[in-house]
Amino acid sequence: MSAAPVAPAPVRIPEPEAVPALRAPRTVGCLLFDGVRAFDYAVIGEVWSRLAGVELRVCGPSAARVRLGGGLERVPDHGLDALLECDLILVPGVEEPLAARDPAVLEVLRAAHGRGVALASLCAGAFVLAEAGLLEGRTVTTHWSLTGRLAARYPGVDVRPEVLFTGDGEIWTSAGVAAGIDLCLHLVRAAHGQRAAAAVARAMVTAPFRPGGQAQFIPSPVPPEPDAGRDDPLAGARAVVLGALGDPWTVRRMADAALMSERTFARRFAEACGTTPLRWLLEQRVLAAQQLLEETDLPVEEVATRCGFGSAVSLRPAFVRRLGLSPRAYRQTFRGTA
Repeated sequence: MSAAPVAPAPVRIPEPEAVPALRAPRTVGCLLFDGVRAFDYAVIGEVWSRLAGVELRVCGPSAARVRLGGGLERVPDHGLDALLECDLILVPGVEEPLAARDPAVLEVLRAAHGRGVALASLCAGAFVLAEAGLLEGRTVTTHWSLTGRLAARYPGVDVRPEVLFTGDGEIWTSAGVAAGIDLCLHLVRAAHGQRAAAAVARAMVTAPFRPGGQAQFIPSPVPPEPDAGRDDPLAGARAVVLGALGDPWTVRRMADAALMSERTFARRFAEACGTTPLRWLLEQRVLAAQQLLEETDLPVEEVATRCGFGSAVSLRPAFVRRLGLSPRAYRQTFRGTA
């Protein structure tokens, strides 16, 4: 995959209103065909093979030998028809995004989507979904060096070069390389809960989510680091806030922690994090509430207080807007799922 010499400048990224739900998949299909990127295939295997009770099926045309990028080969365990029995299908990135695909590959993707199977692509795998006609009218992303080509070839697709991943609950797409890990961890979290995603991330020795760029949907707040703020006053201020989410934070108080004026702090925070300080604060409080609801027996009222909402009445609308579930319903759904 060729890359442009210079990465695009940082841009502001809209805050999502809610996280689309994902039905917990019991059977996950990884689609293989000639030209698939070996790294993306490995990411799918690393993430989804670590979940108890989830079967990962590696599927390809006629279960014939597939030539992956980098000179590797793999014989799929199943044919394409096995994808129709999966709950989630993952499409790895491809070495040649504009190359024509096997009609049988495109047809099985269309058939699976028609049956209500969730689909997700990593990196340039978005070109495969677009060629199958499944991205028309949707908001998608791919590797930043390929977004222009994706938009030009499929003008009916809303291509967002600034996000790490995006999706609507039916179809998900991710940016390149490590963003495929971000998307897979998010899908694990959306389907199996925060604890499961955190466990997979820990086993892979990676962060459960990456700050910056898109205000991501994944797991829990970043814990304060011992040296946070020594060289980055914004990181230092965020660490202070995360260490005391129950306090009544304002933009002015956060700016004071960063030793900046309120206006300068707000501007630099938005440039660095892609969202406003107060939206970031709300996001962190909801994430902290999710963690407490999953991992403790604290009453919802106590969870709300600890996370800075003041009361369960204030927590509920923020939780519903963000996740589509009430705090109690969320606890019933995700408590103990790992």
